[in-house]
Amino acid sequence: MSRARILIDGDTLKLEEILQVARNEATVELAPEAAARVRASRALVDRVAAGDTPAYGINTGFGTLAEVRIDKKDLRDLQRNLILSHACGVGTPLPLPEARALLLLRCNVLAKGFSGIRPETLGLALDMLNRDVVPVVPERGSVGASGDLAPLAHLALVFIGEGEAYFQGQRLPARQALERAGLQPVVLEAKEGLALVNGTQAMCAVGTLLQLRAETLADLADVAGSMTLEGLLGSHKPFIPEIHDVRAHPGQKACAAHLRRILAGSELVETHVNCSKVQDPYSLRCMPQVHGAAREGLSFARRILEVEVNSATDNPLVFTETERIVSGGNFHGQPISLAMDVVAMALTQLSSISERRVEQLVNPALSGLPAFLAKNSGLNSGFMIAQVTSAALVAESRVLSHPASVDSIPSSAGREDHVSMGMTAALKGRQVSDFTRSCLAIEVLCAAQALDFRLPVKPGKGALAAYELVRSKVPHMDRDRELHKDIEAVSQLIDSGELLATVRSATA
Repeated sequence: MSRARILIDGDTLKLEEILQVARNEATVELAPEAAARVRASRALVDRVAAGDTPAYGINTGFGTLAEVRIDKKDLRDLQRNLILSHACGVGTPLPLPEARALLLLRCNVLAKGFSGIRPETLGLALDMLNRDVVPVVPERGSVGASGDLAPLAHLALVFIGEGEAYFQGQRLPARQALERAGLQPVVLEAKEGLALVNGTQAMCAVGTLLQLRAETLADLADVAGSMTLEGLLGSHKPFIPEIHDVRAHPGQKACAAHLRRILAGSELVETHVNCSKVQDPYSLRCMPQVHGAAREGLSFARRILEVEVNSATDNPLVFTETERIVSGGNFHGQPISLAMDVVAMALTQLSSISERRVEQLVNPALSGLPAFLAKNSGLNSGFMIAQVTSAALVAESRVLSHPASVDSIPSSAGREDHVSMGMTAALKGRQVSDFTRSCLAIEVLCAAQALDFRLPVKPGKGALAAYELVRSKVPHMDRDRELHKDIEAVSQLIDSGELLATVRSATA
């Protein structure tokens, strides 16, 4: 399969392009104008390094040791020692897609021309991406101020032939992985180590893939909710445009419009036009308001990420036009930390309301359907424990939704006295997204079972397309079986994108 080509210039990288590279579906090249900026900033760093004026991270120590002058003969050792000493990550390595995204994002920041990296060092990073040399980066160890120091140090280890890397998916010592790809490590010169470890790219790598997944799950929540609504013979009236025009939150209006497309052409809605029920429960009636609020949160997070992935987050920054190398605080991850907390909370709301819809489906006092959607209930437990599993996932998601962005723990002898916990927020959000996917898979399963009881009358065209796809993989449950296999089958339809693509095709 041929891969797409993405040109990076430090300013225009899109979240969807990051996903392409994360999936190893695209090659990356440096834009000519970016290459010129990189050369110019490096020339300024070389001039400063050759002089005697103290410049942070070029000829001084780091953090609280910024006042310690370093002899010119020791500048290479200074940069190497920085990488070695900061590679303190622990825990499970980032999955390959996140690690690829991390390497891409670091390249994009370096391409802005404010880092002082040498062109050949950036060239190695780009070659690693294109030849599938992916650093092994433990996911724990960042407090998110001075950036993601530990994760980025593990990334940088591979540049100097240390640490470990995956080559075409195989985990190897870094030097061996580079050799198999036809690459050689570099010897870091003045400021280069610092240019590789300052920034928010780890939290942004995890956060970008989380963001794109969350946006998909928001659409899938509408699909699952529509199937449930039809299975419960719910009303379509709460989704009419007039209601949402008078409370014009964009997310709410978008959700209502999406629900109308999914439910269009329903035969089931015609069967209960004159029923005695006046109102549906909130978990059905208020989908635009709740799902819409989640969309608003995700919209905020997207805006933050789109700015951050194209921002200069080094310290110090190299400004060639004024010939100044200035220390600041762009590495601080507070914007991303807050955004990732919002993503986690938005997803938790989607899973929470989904679990309540599952309760509506399995509770015969609420649904008018067989108890727990089981034929011969009593002998069969049906979907009883599927609802319990959903409840367990929601409960844990609520715990994980406690914000990391309001937390801080001082580090570096008090110099770094307020930190963002941005990586923590991103990792929590990633876990919540897994739970939300599973909750939606459970709802889709239960809703499909409910729709079986409504046959031969059909739901709206989008709900019908989802139902038919699920039934092509998972049969109706006549008697109890291992439900975890069914949950996994629907989860795969969600993760592959097939379920949402099928619905979109049916509602286009």
